[in-house]
Amino acid sequence: MIVALVLAVIYVPKPAASSTALDAFAKCLSQSGAIMYGAYWCPHCQEQKALFGASFQYVNYVECTKYADKCVAAGIKELPTWIFLSGKTYEGTQSLQQLASESSCVLPAGK
Repeated sequence: MIVALVLAVIYVPKPAASSTALDAFAKCLSQSGAIMYGAYWCPHCQEQKALFGASFQYVNYVECTKYADKCVAAGIKELPTWIFLSGKTYEGTQSLQQLASESSCVLPAGK
């Protein structure tokens, strides 16, 4: 019985690391002032979020169904919309390469 308990403790799988390859990229986007405006019901917003996977949690994101005043003030007409500190605005799903190019954030190799 004790042997089984010891073996169970030894072979308990460890939780996966919470960071992903895109964490640093998503954090850099946020630090650069980039903001994504979207809505939970928007299929293109879901596509955009999926490109980041779990790293999307680090993106500056405004949910327009919750913060409609912010989206109106920003002049959002289509979802998703990215607005950069430079004032450039991109509507629709953007490739990670496009976001990297506009923000000067480094995209991990192979992404």
